[in-house]
Amino acid sequence: MPKTIKPSATHANTHDPITSEQVKSDAAEILTVLKNGGVAVLGLDVAYAVIGSRENAIKRIFQAKNRSYEKPSGFFSNWEISNEIHMLPSEKRGVIREIIEQEKLPFSVVAPFKPNHSFFKNVDPFVLQNSTKGGTIDMLLNAGVLHDELVNQSWEMGMPVFGSSANTSLMGSKYRAEDIEAEVLNSVDLVADYGLSKYHNPLGRSSTIIDFSDFSVIRIGVMFEQLQKAFKKRFNINL
Repeated sequence: MPKTIKPSATHANTHDPITSEQVKSDAAEILTVLKNGGVAVLGLDVAYAVIGSRENAIKRIFQAKNRSYEKPSGFFSNWEISNEIHMLPSEKRGVIREIIEQEKLPFSVVAPFKPNHSFFKNVDPFVLQNSTKGGTIDMLLNAGVLHDELVNQSWEMGMPVFGSSANTSLMGSKYRAEDIEAEVLNSVDLVADYGLSKYHNPLGRSSTIIDFSDFSVIRIGVMFEQLQKAFKKRFNINL
């Protein structure tokens, strides 16, 4: 059975604030597991995710989820990393930043990227191959305090984090650790149980994925209607 960490007994079923010190400590523990080639499950605002960094970890994730290699992993990111690594014109960079900072909505951006960026210098070729598609990479943005802290620390460490939703493939996202299928849960080394995901929903949705080449929607996810309104209101873009 994997080790489980919980910020507090009370937070397990509420949205009570977690101290920044606790979040930093949890993120550091998760990244230590990943640095050593392990796999972790963690609670995000959008849904629970299963993540890794090394080749064997990514293989374990695909096997546990029964996930097709035709579906690449996502990449945990933030505005600064997207701005640094995604290859986009300035106006589209501005869209990403404004949705994150002003609307404070979670979403994923698919766009061309710099595969030779120094952040990827220690990434196994297998991992990058199965976390990209057609010269693009999918970056998850604004998915909660643990996600953001994990990204900040991973950037400082020079160790990218990759993953996908913590569920058997095609079975819908999970919003509590205890709801994750045993095949997935028992295959990991650490579980960060952050209680009920903020955007839990009966449709099993996770993040909304947007292709920034033409603003087409690859996957309708949580807060999609709010994203539609924000893109239309701020930029006159129809998702």
